[in-house]
Amino acid sequence: MKNKILICAATVFLLCAFASCTGGSDQINAIRDRGVLRVGVKVDVPRFGYLNPDTGEMEGMEIDLAREIAQDILGDGNAVKFVNITARTREPMLDNGEIDIVIATFTITEERKKSFNFSTPYFTDELGYLVRVDSSVKRPADLDGKSAGVAQASTAMSALEDERALLGIDISLREYASYPEVKAALTRSDVEAFVADKSILYGYMDDSCVLLKDGFNPQRYGIASKLVNNNLAARIDSLIKTMENDGKLAEIRKKWGI
Repeated sequence: MKNKILICAATVFLLCAFASCTGGSDQINAIRDRGVLRVGVKVDVPRFGYLNPDTGEMEGMEIDLAREIAQDILGDGNAVKFVNITARTREPMLDNGEIDIVIATFTITEERKKSFNFSTPYFTDELGYLVRVDSSVKRPADLDGKSAGVAQASTAMSALEDERALLGIDISLREYASYPEVKAALTRSDVEAFVADKSILYGYMDDSCVLLKDGFNPQRYGIASKLVNNNLAARIDSLIKTMENDGKLAEIRKKWGI
């Protein structure tokens, strides 16, 4: 009996090891069986992932990338289900299988790579400061003793903490649930600066505000998938590299002015 138990335990171990080595290859088959690619995207970042209120359609660079991946896996660029996510919900939704991948200005970090697969970066940006046109803040050092708003669960909070220490200034940091809420706080003068990736800030610029030329903490955006789904991650990575080499990525960036 003891030998049988040992044999069963060894069999289970080998099966688990095999499943790990195959890298979740069933995920691609699951997508094909379902007939649709479920993609977590943002709806409030113009030019990247944005729900156009006039057309009711999703648009932006990341929406185009999702369609390219659907075309590659399913042979149909329209076989995509876009799922609205935020910086706070994207990781748990990917973990629990509600979505297959995330394309949502998701910054690649060494810490996040411990939990998720990331593709080759499809865009590189940096954090910046959006301020009101009548603000006394003309450079980052002018934020000393003032407040700045950031979106929850973004990399901006920790990066700005490091930046204020580097500059030797005291900035009060305030978190908001979404980018529109940070912009509203800036408009109301609740904060003196809206800090986020510059590409995101460009989408919130209007006649009432201006983007400072200063930037910090480069941000590389990647397409994320579950850590076990190595085959899916490899296929997406190969596609992004091909699009970079053949100029397709450049065309999409130019299309959206980023």
